[in-house]
Amino acid sequence: MLNTNKQIEIKKLGFKEYSKALEIQNHYHDEICNIKLSNRKNNRSIPTPNYLLFVEHNHVYTIGKSGDLNNLLFDQNLLKKKGIELIKIGRGGDITYHGPGQIVSYPIFDLENFFTDIHKYLRTLEFIVVKTLKKFGIVSMGSEDHTGVWIDKGTTNERKICALGIKASRWVTKHGLALNVNTDLSYFDGIIPCGLKGKAVTSMSKEIGKKVKPYDGTVCLFPGYLSHYVESSGENIRRIIVSCNIYTNRRNENG
Repeated sequence: MLNTNKQIEIKKLGFKEYSKALEIQNHYHDEICNIKLSNRKNNRSIPTPNYLLFVEHNHVYTIGKSGDLNNLLFDQNLLKKKGIELIKIGRGGDITYHGPGQIVSYPIFDLENFFTDIHKYLRTLEFIVVKTLKKFGIVSMGSEDHTGVWIDKGTTNERKICALGIKASRWVTKHGLALNVNTDLSYFDGIIPCGLKGKAVTSMSKEIGKKVKPYDGTVCLFPGYLSHYVESSGENIRRIIVSCNIYTNRRNENG
């Protein structure tokens, strides 16, 4: 019988280069996968952990495994001048931007602890962001046509506020979502975001007309993870245990 674990341990990484954060993701992902492999090999039922990482990155364009480099509009000289890294990674999706003023969230979940449905997982992430934005008076929605969270979707003024890109192996997830809080949107000029031509991007600060700190968005975002996964799994919220691990890198702790 599967011994499921509905605890979620939150890791606040502060401000980290993308490559360093990816190493941390891979460490936790491998930890969970190794437990699952050992359980199957030795006929055991040791519960697997679930981690939820929050981080801000330096300026970087990441392009998914099926991405098209033609969606990169800046040449190498301009990338160097602006201090933007370009990194190819293993998630789904095309090219996107990460940088200061953006909440990046990486759920490293064993979905066998919750539900085994990748489509539902993506829609759940979108719904969590929609609920978070509503707390700031921002009306948004997910889309069946284009993954992510959008404002005024289906109109001539539609704009994307949150990008999603995930990967899962053995039902263990990594990568995740990037929510624009007070992001410098000019960095999106160097790409065709997610390979979608003619689609605008926006941020929380732009939408409400005043600066929002990433810390404030994070505080509102992670309860959404907990409450929704509690609802989805039929567990009582008192049974969710959250451990906040604050890393020593506090350079941009308060956004």
